[in-house]
Amino acid sequence: MLQKIGRLFVIKTRFEACAVIYALAVGAMTRGLQYLETYPGFPGYLFVAAAAGVVFMAGAKLMEVTRPDAGHRRRKEDLDQFGTSVRTAR
Repeated sequence: MLQKIGRLFVIKTRFEACAVIYALAVGAMTRGLQYLETYPGFPGYLFVAAAAGVVFMAGAKLMEVTRPDAGHRRRKEDLDQFGTSVRTAR
């Protein structure tokens, strides 16, 4: 039963990743407005930028994880000397 519930929280497609990124962005910007009220001026803007930056980093990782694996599109740095993915070799 717990496995069935756990499968609801697995992001499988890029559409699901986009929906999660959108929700993160809305929450981060809402929190950013609260930061601006609490910390007016430059510190507030720094906190807003940090909240937005986290969404960009998390969104990039989610999009990378849900990307279909195509070896020809990988960077050379991601491959070891035998041409296999470094991430799967670890």
